[in-house]
Amino acid sequence: MRTINREEILTNLGHVVVLNGGTSAEREISLISGNAVFNGLQRLGVKSSVIDVGESIISDLLDASPDLVFNMLHGQGGEDGVIQGMLDVMGISYTGSGVLASALAMDKVKSKLLWQQLGLSTPDFLILDEETDWQGVIDRLERVVVKPVSGGSSLGISIVDNAKDLQTEYLSALEFDARVMAEKCIEGKEFSTGVLEDQMFPTIQLETNREFFDFDAKYKDDNTRIICPPELSEEKQSELDQLIRDAYESLDCTGLARVDLMQDEDGEFYLLELNTVPGMTEHSFVPMAANQIGIDFDELLLHILAAEKK
Repeated sequence: MRTINREEILTNLGHVVVLNGGTSAEREISLISGNAVFNGLQRLGVKSSVIDVGESIISDLLDASPDLVFNMLHGQGGEDGVIQGMLDVMGISYTGSGVLASALAMDKVKSKLLWQQLGLSTPDFLILDEETDWQGVIDRLERVVVKPVSGGSSLGISIVDNAKDLQTEYLSALEFDARVMAEKCIEGKEFSTGVLEDQMFPTIQLETNREFFDFDAKYKDDNTRIICPPELSEEKQSELDQLIRDAYESLDCTGLARVDLMQDEDGEFYLLELNTVPGMTEHSFVPMAANQIGIDFDELLLHILAAEKK
């Protein structure tokens, strides 16, 4: 990672307000992430405060008068361009991607369509609705991952291989989003890589005894295994790095983001999704990856703040 001037960063920061909580299904993780960031800023000696985002957010921000917002809102309202647009209108700088990139990344259908258009590898998918030919989806995609179109933290996600279960899990996923998709299930290794502007954190390879990386595997299961560096040849790592950079740049991302991918049994990589507000809990992948290169949590915050150019 690039060398940063700690003293210069801290001197020029001013008042940093951390936004967390909110009303999305990912509220629990957002609170944990936001509090971790706030505690880190306090340890660094940064003048900081935290706001649990609700209906009074505009007046809360006017009262706080921040020089910078550190956005740790996960899910709808926080990662989809809504809070970013409001902050733009208010003239308040913030960490992470802007309105367009946030909206594109949050919508898995839109991001995948864009990646397909650019020739970036991503699993085939179909949008589900009440009129869906359930058996037709299975015939085309075989084993599928049912996903809310806009959502994260693996909430509402399931894997099915028959029409009956597909319809059942579609209805379950509707609890998390009004739009649901079925994505071809890629059997193989899963990877996650943090990107910060033109810099990349080490890729981590993920292993779990669960069927896939569900909510518990990501945030609760102490048996989740992190392999870093991943089990990849130099050539394959270079190929993966390029795909990650292309995914980040294609959505016009800025600041910190995390790209999740799969590698099938033939060695081919597939983009799953890009997260513009990655988690910052003790189980989160970006802090784990940073730690692998000697960057502790507080220094990671400084790197994020140093990259802020809005």
